[in-house]
Amino acid sequence: MRIIVTGGAGFIGSHLCKVLLDQKHEVVCVDNLYTGSLKNIQPLMKNPKFQFIQQDITEPLDDTADQIYNLACPASPVHYQKDPVYTFKTSVMGIHNILELAHACKARILQASTSEVYGDPEQHPQKESYWGNVNPIGVRSCYDEGKRAAETLCMDFHRQFGVDIRIARIFNTYGPNMAPDDGRVVSNFIMQALKGKPITVYGTGGQTRSFCFVSDLVDGLIKLMNSNTTGPVNLGNPDEFTIKELAEKVILMTKSKSKLVYTPLPEDDPKQRKPDISLAKSKLGWSPKVALTEGLKNTIEYFKTV
Repeated sequence: MRIIVTGGAGFIGSHLCKVLLDQKHEVVCVDNLYTGSLKNIQPLMKNPKFQFIQQDITEPLDDTADQIYNLACPASPVHYQKDPVYTFKTSVMGIHNILELAHACKARILQASTSEVYGDPEQHPQKESYWGNVNPIGVRSCYDEGKRAAETLCMDFHRQFGVDIRIARIFNTYGPNMAPDDGRVVSNFIMQALKGKPITVYGTGGQTRSFCFVSDLVDGLIKLMNSNTTGPVNLGNPDEFTIKELAEKVILMTKSKSKLVYTPLPEDDPKQRKPDISLAKSKLGWSPKVALTEGLKNTIEYFKTV
């Protein structure tokens, strides 16, 4: 098939492009390099079935495809809060343009949504039927509400125009090709530990997250795209760890002398995050395989090279 991956030079997108090429598809990577990197896709450039287009999806895209994965959007707080208006435009205007393209060329489209649509959840673990607890005027709302609005547009294009859609709600994901300065907790902790700097833990470190290795997530995205399930479907690892546990594990695995330093909790930072993946198991036959220790080992080795 001819498959477009928007945000294809990003952390998750670059891994997805590689797997799709390995499956012998023709892959068009669309990225404006706002947070993506040419370094992530450099190994793919020699493949004759790979094409890179540098473009912002807030501008209409003139192309054709059988499938489109829409991963284009700044996804870490450092990046999406830097220009919140642009983040919201990318989520909403961007998906509108990609849905118009999918409608025109009769492509199936998968929207990379996020666990952030659940906000600071009052249901634990989070099921797809939960509507969330999101602050619509907070510092994170450019991303949270942008992704919620994108889901709305996907469903309305599906109902009104018959566009074939899939919605994945992605929980915390980590692995090689993460940007060292992206502000995500895994990359923060590993970089601080490798440099022997204090490890900054927000609040008490008692808040929980669930960490999914990137290879597991990409497998889930492809399974969802090729299923008969519209979604939304949670994709994430249900193993739950406190932020303090993660920090201590990183220190141990890097043999670092770093100490923990506690700083104030950011505004609207969720206290707990854990996916209910019953739907992914039953509809896609998917569940993550890579344990945190194994995934961290691979990720630490990658960060040693950068």
